[in-house]
Amino acid sequence: MTTVLAAIGLAVAGLAVGSFLNVCIDRLPAGRSIIRLRSHCDSCGQPLQGKDLIPVFSYLRLRGRCCHCGVRIPRRILLVELGTALMFGLLAWHLGLGLELAIVLIYGCIFLLIFVIDLERQLVLDVVLYPALALAFIFSFFWFGAGDYPHWPAAGVLSALLGGAAGLVFMIIPYVIARMFYGREGMGEGDIYLGALIGLVTGFPLVLVALIIGVLGGGLAAVCLLALRVKGRRDPIPFGPFLAAAAMVTLIWGLPILDWYTGLMA
Repeated sequence: MTTVLAAIGLAVAGLAVGSFLNVCIDRLPAGRSIIRLRSHCDSCGQPLQGKDLIPVFSYLRLRGRCCHCGVRIPRRILLVELGTALMFGLLAWHLGLGLELAIVLIYGCIFLLIFVIDLERQLVLDVVLYPALALAFIFSFFWFGAGDYPHWPAAGVLSALLGGAAGLVFMIIPYVIARMFYGREGMGEGDIYLGALIGLVTGFPLVLVALIIGVLGGGLAAVCLLALRVKGRRDPIPFGPFLAAAAMVTLIWGLPILDWYTGLMA
């Protein structure tokens, strides 16, 4: 019963957090403050009142349109709020209350930011990555995390550092090859540091699980988009969303996936 109540309470809190994440998604790519500026309509510039800022409810009450000028509010606003609430509730149900839940929720918010901004803008922002890298390193002193794999001696800080190094190398190799042999970037520099962040978060050897899942997911999506002619061969396809999603999958189910794979190989 306690777990159910905690999941419901955190899901409600996730609605508010999702509303703040939407502010970050709108303002960070433009270099605007996420604290000092009052919420307003991006189309007409009119300030929004408290009743217009209630997560989910306000969107539904306004039927997805600005109450001043009638311009359509992006559906992403509603999806991020609902998605954050669902993530908070499910993680509370799965992990229970404690330090692990708090850390994973913070990581979830970071990866959700990266997922949506890269999907919309094809950008992995330094202003998100650099603080996240520092935070992941600090967290490694207090939480072994998914990288505490029993068959490896590395755990905690050492696991995080090994994972960060492995993630950096894993991502920088295709970047360098593309620049050397094709004269263009196969991925952005932000994806390289995102690989390092995923390594710090998941630790070693689970960073390899996360990156392989991300590469396979991104490759499969690219093939489908090309086959359906949604994207052309020269159209950019953001890689960050697949890496971010793979990082969260690995945080929650990484150890069973790795155990399954090693058992299969044995």
